[in-house]
Amino acid sequence: MMITIADAILHALDHRLPMAPITDSDPDFDLPRAYAAQAELTARRKARGAHVIGLKAGFTNTTIWPEYGIDAPIHGPVFDTTLGQSPLAVAAFPEAKIEPEVAFRLRATPQPGMEDAALLACVEAVAPAFEIVQSPFPGWRAKAPDTVAAGAMHAALVLGEWQPTRPDWLGPLHNFTATLLLGDDLADRGTAANLLGSGPLAVLRHLAGLGAPMPADAIVSTGTVTRALPALPGQTWTARFDGIALPPLTLALT
Repeated sequence: MMITIADAILHALDHRLPMAPITDSDPDFDLPRAYAAQAELTARRKARGAHVIGLKAGFTNTTIWPEYGIDAPIHGPVFDTTLGQSPLAVAAFPEAKIEPEVAFRLRATPQPGMEDAALLACVEAVAPAFEIVQSPFPGWRAKAPDTVAAGAMHAALVLGEWQPTRPDWLGPLHNFTATLLLGDDLADRGTAANLLGSGPLAVLRHLAGLGAPMPADAIVSTGTVTRALPALPGQTWTARFDGIALPPLTLALT
């Protein structure tokens, strides 16, 4: 039986084994093939009983593109099996990093070309979130197709309290600041403008333009507002949001 890229990635993640980026041995491995491999990886996880409940966007923070050698966002599925809560065990995730994000719960599917007000009308509620990302590729040395094939590097998503949307959220969604604390110490700070230049609604527009699957009731996590930082057992992280009516979110890691 032939071992596929999805098989190799799943084996590496299951057993916390490092693997070389696919693009090392196949320089022509491109994004269309990577999303096909991701779809196969998703099918493997669904066969194990997981259900897709939404979508995560990755590399939407343009300020971190040089760090990863990336020049465009990616996306991948979120599963019921990857929804977590505090305390969250992270030891099984290779090279885990933590990302403070804004998550949407949809009431309708966003359409390509929608303006911000129409996009916001598709959003039922907004929540603070932490995404834990992981890398089977040592040192996070990977190109965009590698990260896509690896499920967009998604490991877990922890959601805070959902806040019903209102039309007057348009301004805050463009202008908020997120502060990331490790214990009581400032770890990083970022602004809404880090997300594709104008905030989470720009991410939603980008995903809609790609035809990414976003049905009603789906959860969409819009990408890290700050840098992604190493997530280790024993840490406690807090995300605080200023300029938008989102409560702080604290996550203890074990």
